[in-house]
Amino acid sequence: MFLLRNAVRDYAWGSATLLADLQGRTPSGRPEAELWMGAHPGAPSGAVPAADPGTTPVPLDELIARDPQALLGQAAPFGRLPYLVKLLAAGRPLSIQAHPTLDQARAGFAAEQAAGVPVTAAHRNYRDDNHKPEMVIALTPFTALCGFRSPEDAAQSFDRLAGALAEHFEGVDAGPGSAAADLAATLHAGDLESAFATLLDPEGGWASPAWVEDVVATLKRAPRVLENDLNLATAVGISEYYPGDPGVLVSVLLNRVDLAPGQAIHLPAGNVHAYLHGLGVEVMAASDNVLRGGLTPKHVDVDELRRVVRFQALPVPYCAPQADGAGRLVFRPPFEEFQVERLDLPGAAGRTLTANGPVIAVCTAGTVRLASGGQSAVLTPGESVFLGAAEAPAVVRPAGPDAAQDGAGDGSAAAPGTLFAVTLP
Repeated sequence: MFLLRNAVRDYAWGSATLLADLQGRTPSGRPEAELWMGAHPGAPSGAVPAADPGTTPVPLDELIARDPQALLGQAAPFGRLPYLVKLLAAGRPLSIQAHPTLDQARAGFAAEQAAGVPVTAAHRNYRDDNHKPEMVIALTPFTALCGFRSPEDAAQSFDRLAGALAEHFEGVDAGPGSAAADLAATLHAGDLESAFATLLDPEGGWASPAWVEDVVATLKRAPRVLENDLNLATAVGISEYYPGDPGVLVSVLLNRVDLAPGQAIHLPAGNVHAYLHGLGVEVMAASDNVLRGGLTPKHVDVDELRRVVRFQALPVPYCAPQADGAGRLVFRPPFEEFQVERLDLPGAAGRTLTANGPVIAVCTAGTVRLASGGQSAVLTPGESVFLGAAEAPAVVRPAGPDAAQDGAGDGSAAAPGTLFAVTLP
């Protein structure tokens, strides 16, 4: 059993308080977006033996490379730890984005390698050769955009927008008004891809920040429109963080999803999405491949994004867990790289973690004790461990009030705790 020392990524969209509140510490004063737990070379966790926590951490990818069969077990055919676990804390909207299929990732990565594009280059599309199906489980109220609405529903929003613009400009054939009406017609015809491409065309009218700002200003003067159209209201809210960005209008094409704590969605390849606000446990295949489509100052490759995106309206891909009635919930998205188990104490006390190969477990509430063989670790919120495939299965228990100091305590006086554990399906 290894305790993990994890890096916090300070992306600009990160919350200044959500991770600090979870961990019960003073905020750093900087955005804290993602706490990474895993072996991805972009920010591998440091690993120290639970039996000797004072030793120097070893990068987890390096540790696994020393004995992949023992540590990966049935995950060895992936050639890596197949998943990456994060605590994601969004204080403002993330970029609109999609992820490639495995074949697309391999081809794109190979092409950029052959072209000599540095992996760290700002205009690089593929950072590695893996796909990135993912799932997020809300720890707080969590808002996201996820997948395309039906073209007809999106068309009605653009009809409302065109009407508001026409009224504001008193019937003058203003650029954004006519363009909004054209988008509505395109969507009434069922053409999601053309509408998406028109909004992101770097040579088109929507590339003009003035057009987007005209739209937002007009909608702010039309409260009844916003009251009757959640997607337009969401777009106005997003514009406060990304004024003039065409992604503000792209958001109108997407489903808004509001998750209560404990609810989850899974995102397969080609699903256009963006997280808007909240704290969650995010698990994905071990990749950092992102094709962006707005709400970002970073590189946007519209042509490559269009090759990756699935232009199909689908229901929101909720991932409902299976409960066993004894404090354990299992989230099984349709991906081969991972499943997620949630154990709530004291109900799950004495339960053994499912271990199909390697396990990463992270505490998100209370104080939790994990015991495996002759080793044990006490975790508080934000702390995590890695268990290799060859280790004895770990048993979960509450930790007594003095367990963190002396390793004692039977959990009888412990407050409730929550542990998320990730392994293969």
